[in-house]
Amino acid sequence: MNVAYLPSPSSGVWQIGPFPLRAYALAIMLGVVAAVVIGERRWVARGGTRGVVTDVATIAVPFGIVGARIYHVVTSPQIYLDDPVRALYVWQGGLGIPGGIAGGFLAAYVVLRRRGLSRSAFADSVAPGVVVAQAIGRLGNWFNSELFGRPTTLPWGLTIDPDNPDAVPGALAYHPTFLYELLWNLGVAALVVWADRRWKLGGGRVFALYLAAYAVGRGWIEALRIDEANTLFGLRLNDYVMAVVFVAAVTFLWLRRGVGREEPVEAPDDHPDDDGDSAESRPDQDPADQDPADHQTGQEPAATTRLEQTP
Repeated sequence: MNVAYLPSPSSGVWQIGPFPLRAYALAIMLGVVAAVVIGERRWVARGGTRGVVTDVATIAVPFGIVGARIYHVVTSPQIYLDDPVRALYVWQGGLGIPGGIAGGFLAAYVVLRRRGLSRSAFADSVAPGVVVAQAIGRLGNWFNSELFGRPTTLPWGLTIDPDNPDAVPGALAYHPTFLYELLWNLGVAALVVWADRRWKLGGGRVFALYLAAYAVGRGWIEALRIDEANTLFGLRLNDYVMAVVFVAAVTFLWLRRGVGREEPVEAPDDHPDDDGDSAESRPDQDPADQDPADHQTGQEPAATTRLEQTP
């Protein structure tokens, strides 16, 4: 019986004149666009200003890519011992999602804190978009013919070039783990959106739910993969990382149970303007808007005091 297995792309690079267009990079870029569009709509729906997610993404995405690459290199250093420069070849694949989430999260946290925006509300707003981006990014693994699973005879098996370094002699098809994770991630996105609408989650619980659900899926998918990876007591390092993420996320959900949505998500505009003047020093301010402490101490507003001292 001949089975029409899922084919692997013949190439992951298209030449546009002198410039190569790499499917892996294109998948990442499309994922980022999807994450920003989804996150922007959810942030505005929560009362935020349009454009904030785009602004934060310009900082968080590069840090996320760096974090993802560092995670990959640290957890698989033997690949780069003979040629350390290869660690810089991001376009060849090798981005660890846990490192990407951590790098992007830390960068976004700093930006949001400096701008006086709610970090938890922002995380909850972008969570579905982030996991959709991860789903789209898995298409890059398909084009690179990497991170596939063990051999299978299932009709949706993935064909792999026999010369692939991870190919098993005699195997006709392999578990398409990229497809499993793509579909799982889309399911996670639907889950967190539904849960958020159902219970009006706040306080970072949407983001925690995303992490917990993603960790569960990554755990069983990781068990199918046959690419080279460091192990400890028979389990891949990613298994331990996902276990920690799952426990931490579930603990966070339990500790923050009952927390509703943040109001407001953006701090009042009481910070100094670009020219260094604050709202309290504006000459056209109504006296009623002065600091209540001035009235409680019997002091007159600063502008009035200066007029009385003028000869």
